[in-house]
Amino acid sequence: MLFLNKYKKFVLINFWFFLVLLVLYGCSSKYEELDLTMYQYRDTQKLVKFVFDASRFIQENGKEGLDYLRNNRNQFNSENYYLYVYDMNGTNIYHAGMEHLEGKNLLDVTDKNGKEVLQMAYSALKDRDNPHAWIHYSWWEPGKFYSVPKSSCHFIVKTPEGEKLLVGGGINYPHEEREFIRIIVDSAARLVEEKGSEALDEISSPVSKYNYRDVHVFSFDSDGNLLISPAVNSTFAQTNLLDCMDEVRHKPFAKALKELQSVDKVWEVFMSKSRYKRELIKKGLYIRKALMDGTIIYVAAITDLPEPPN
Repeated sequence: MLFLNKYKKFVLINFWFFLVLLVLYGCSSKYEELDLTMYQYRDTQKLVKFVFDASRFIQENGKEGLDYLRNNRNQFNSENYYLYVYDMNGTNIYHAGMEHLEGKNLLDVTDKNGKEVLQMAYSALKDRDNPHAWIHYSWWEPGKFYSVPKSSCHFIVKTPEGEKLLVGGGINYPHEEREFIRIIVDSAARLVEEKGSEALDEISSPVSKYNYRDVHVFSFDSDGNLLISPAVNSTFAQTNLLDCMDEVRHKPFAKALKELQSVDKVWEVFMSKSRYKRELIKKGLYIRKALMDGTIIYVAAITDLPEPPN
């Protein structure tokens, strides 16, 4: 009898151990093709997984899958984010948070700042610097009357019926990921190399993807002279960035340009004042080298650094 009890216990322990291994293996293999190592925040990772799962479901099930989404909206509409699906012409096929948008073409709809949201999403899907097709804009929460800052990621799928669809989801009040400015700075640097000085107007436009919330892509030459200002829509204030100091008298731009003599891109950390805290906070500065009309210039942006959870 004692032997049987020990045997049952052994079988039970090994069963649960096998089950745990199965779950862990299933979770890891499920997202094998989905690199999330560039994100510092759990909320960002969860959103990408959420949209990725939905895109694979639609890709496998097509119209039947979309019917399931419509009949189970609560599963795809949470307090933090919701799912939406568009065809490639701008018509909304499914919206978990705003059912009244379904069937409407929103290709030319802009947010309150003039950003063409859906056109930015289609463009992001083609951007090799932006693997999860992130866009940043203002939108309103379902049931609310004011717009909020939003970041959304997207995937493109082909259904069994042969239709291509954009599948996306956004998070309200997103954390500022370092990856977000890496994407837009790398993209801006590539645009400069493709179009030369003509790219500067596009990059500096307040309705472009290169400017959102408190993030603004700017540019300067090897002498520290501004080509695109990070502060105003003009370069009338001829600030030399190489002389600029942070709140502890460090010169992040001068330091960065020394490092950029041997590399193409660099991150610098500097100290800044905050309107929310009395103590100084850390900011991240990302700078990328680019060749514009045969001359080396630098493209950059500044963002908040990830903070540890409370």
